[in-house]
Amino acid sequence: MRVLAGLAPEIRQYMLVTGNYWAFTLTDGALRMLVVLHFHGLGYSPLDIALLFLFYEFFGVVTNLTGGWLGARLGLNRTMNLGLLLQVIALSMLLVPATLLTVPWVMAAQALSGIAKDLNKMSAKSAIKLLVPAHAQGTLYRWVALLTGSKNALKGAGFFLGGALLVWLEFQGAVLVMAVVLALIWLFSVYYLRQDLGKSKHKPKFTRIFSKSPAINRLSAARLFLFGARDVWFVVALPVYLAEHFQWDHWQVGGFLAVWVIGYGFVQTQAPRFTGKARGRVPDGRAAFQWALPLSLLPVAMACSLYFGWEPDASLLLGLLVFGALFAINSSLHSFLIVSYADADGVSLDVGFYYMANAMGRLLGTILSGWLFQVYGLVVCLLVSGLFVLLAALFALRLPRQW
Repeated sequence: MRVLAGLAPEIRQYMLVTGNYWAFTLTDGALRMLVVLHFHGLGYSPLDIALLFLFYEFFGVVTNLTGGWLGARLGLNRTMNLGLLLQVIALSMLLVPATLLTVPWVMAAQALSGIAKDLNKMSAKSAIKLLVPAHAQGTLYRWVALLTGSKNALKGAGFFLGGALLVWLEFQGAVLVMAVVLALIWLFSVYYLRQDLGKSKHKPKFTRIFSKSPAINRLSAARLFLFGARDVWFVVALPVYLAEHFQWDHWQVGGFLAVWVIGYGFVQTQAPRFTGKARGRVPDGRAAFQWALPLSLLPVAMACSLYFGWEPDASLLLGLLVFGALFAINSSLHSFLIVSYADADGVSLDVGFYYMANAMGRLLGTILSGWLFQVYGLVVCLLVSGLFVLLAALFALRLPRQW
């Protein structure tokens, strides 16, 4: 605590926001893997599993749309801590006896978890804008990349943790451990996080939840299709395919996806190096278009490999690694652009609208992941993924080209 107190206020707040976000993300990733593997083991179909996350993604859309308004009126510290508390409640709902763990009940718990996740994420991403001077765009990019990348690395660790806890403690034991730890972190955050972080100088009207900025609207549309492209094959189709086709157990599926997301998160932290830092410039909308184009070709190449039998297993695993690296750079670049485009007064309004589009993409991808995989298989999931990335590139084409 003495070391923390001796740091500059901005650095101390950045560390608190990031630590809060890390803790939440670890449990969120673990819970996602727990639900997928546990209910797959109970015999649920891919579409049934996708439907378990329907409310998670749907309420993420609603939360991002209204959460930015709440953050501007109440302060980002309160919305962030509220997100932590709701996640503890969501985890506690899953501690009921197995006979009561019905699909509607799990969907309700996932709804709370979706609200919690997006309150926490919107608050963390918005807070960074307020801790960096407006002229320091390079520093802002590095901080956003570090926050985003480290979060995803921990989400990957959460995948592994979820698979491991399911083996060691079974479903309810794993959920109980996570609920207790997160409750302690919530108490710490309530005590230490600054009270006025992100509160707008003027109480914004509810009608301001919709962005009037063309740049933010276009970037939001690009984000929707970018994350729909990932989740259309990654959320349900891929874990079930690995379990069925490769005959991998919970440890192997959770471990592989954990390594993938950890690597993805590491590349996100390095995105400034790849997108302009080496040449001494900050990327603009042109970079978002240029980096999306090669990503759009990769799922199509993977689909062709699977369909024609060109070393399908090796191609899938190698393609996953390359897709993760390219997607990480695209995601980190988008995250920087939205924070940079956002208005500093009431920043959470613009960031919330943008992540509403992100949640819509995840919702669309999650539903399609279960349905397309169950009806058509992984090849079609990958083809739709390529189409979605291409649409994201087209929306990015008209983003501002210079600061």
